[in-house]
Amino acid sequence: MTQQTDAQPPDRATGRQRFRARIVPTAQGHTVTTLELFFDLVFVFAITQVTAFMAEDLGLRGVLRGLVLLALLWFVWCSYAWLGNQAHADEGVVRAAMISAMAAMFLVALAIPEAWQDEGGGLSAPVVLAAALALVRLLHLGVYAVAALGDAVLRRQLLRTAGPVTVAVVLLVVGAVLGGPAQTVLWALALVIDYSGVYASGNGWRLPSPVHFAERHGLIVIIALGESIIAVGVGVLDLPLTVPIAGAALLGLAASVALWWLYFDVVAPVAERELSRREGVERVRLARDSYTYLHFPMVAGVIYLALGLKKVAEYVGDASHHALTDPLPTTALWAMYGGVAAYLIAHLAFRLRNVGSINRPRAVVALVVLVAPLATARLPALAALAVLAAVLVALIVFEVVRYADARARVRAEIHHH
Repeated sequence: MTQQTDAQPPDRATGRQRFRARIVPTAQGHTVTTLELFFDLVFVFAITQVTAFMAEDLGLRGVLRGLVLLALLWFVWCSYAWLGNQAHADEGVVRAAMISAMAAMFLVALAIPEAWQDEGGGLSAPVVLAAALALVRLLHLGVYAVAALGDAVLRRQLLRTAGPVTVAVVLLVVGAVLGGPAQTVLWALALVIDYSGVYASGNGWRLPSPVHFAERHGLIVIIALGESIIAVGVGVLDLPLTVPIAGAALLGLAASVALWWLYFDVVAPVAERELSRREGVERVRLARDSYTYLHFPMVAGVIYLALGLKKVAEYVGDASHHALTDPLPTTALWAMYGGVAAYLIAHLAFRLRNVGSINRPRAVVALVVLVAPLATARLPALAALAVLAAVLVALIVFEVVRYADARARVRAEIHHH
C-alpha cells in the first residue's frame, strides 16, 4: 500500500510534464516561426477581400463597414502574435491551435463579400463569419491558458480578458443572426467592448521576446503594403497594358515603397530597441500601446491607400467607361489620401509613445495629405496619385538629407547587432 501511494505523485507529475512538454516556452532571442508566416497568408487573402468589398460598395457605408471588418481581423491577428511570443507557435498544442485558427479565418475571408448581405443559396455568410471569429478568439484564450505554464498572474490576466472577449463574440453572433441595421450596431458595439475591455483588463501579460514581437508587426505592415501593390494589378486584370496603366502601377509602387521606407528605414529598428530596453510591466504596456493599438491605424491606412490605388488603376485603364481626364470618385480620393494621413499620424503617435518626441516634418506632411483632396478633387485620377507619390518621395528625400548623421548612426547600430 505504501509503495503504491509513493508511486502516485511521480506518475501524476510525469503526466503533467508530458502535457507541458507540448508547450515550448519562448526566450529572449526567439524569432518568427515559419508557421506564423504561413498563418499570415490567410490574412493576406482576408485583407484583399476587404479591399474588394469596399471597392464594390464605394461610399461612406462601404468604407465604414470595411473598417469594422479590418478591426475584427486585426484583433484576431494580434491575439495570436501575443500567443506566439509566449510559446513556440510551431510546437505541440499551439501548432494545433494555429492551424485550426487558420482554417476558421479562411472561412471568415470567404464570407467577407457577403458579410452584411447574404446572397442565399448556401450557408449564412454573416453567421459563418461571426461564428468562426468567435471560435478563433475563444480557442486562443484556451490555448493561452495552457501556454501560461503555471504562471498565476498570466492566468488571472486571461480570466479578466475572457470577459470582454466573450461579450464581444456573443454580440457578433447575435448581430449576424439579426442582420440589417442591428448587425451594424451590435458589431460596432462588440468592437468597442473588445478593444476597450482588453486594454482595461490589466498588464499581466508576458513578452519574453521583443525581437519576435517587433518582427511580427513589421511583417503585417509588409502584408498590408503587399495588398497596395496587388490592388493595382487586380484593378487592371482584364485590361491591356497601356502607358497610363503602367504609369499608375509605377506611381502606386512608388507610394507603397515610400510607406515601407518611412517605417522600416529607422522607425522600426528604433522601436524594437526601445521595446528591448524595457522590462516586465513597462515592456508589456509599451508593446500593447505601440504595436497592438497604434499599428492598427497604420495597417488600416495602407488598406485604404490600396482601395484608392485600385480605383486609380480602373479609371486609367478602362477607356470604355472613363476618360483619362476623369477625377477619382470622392470616396476613393479621400480613402487614398486619408489612408496615407492615418499612416503618418499613427507614426507620430508611435514615436511619441516610444521616445517621447514628435517628428515635425511628418506632422506637416500628414496635415498636408489630410487636406490635399480639397485641392486635388478635380484633377485626373492619375494626377491625383502623382501628387501623393511626389509628396511622399519629397518627405523621404528631406529626411535622408536633413537627418543624415542620426540616420547613419541608427542604421550602423542595426547592422552591428
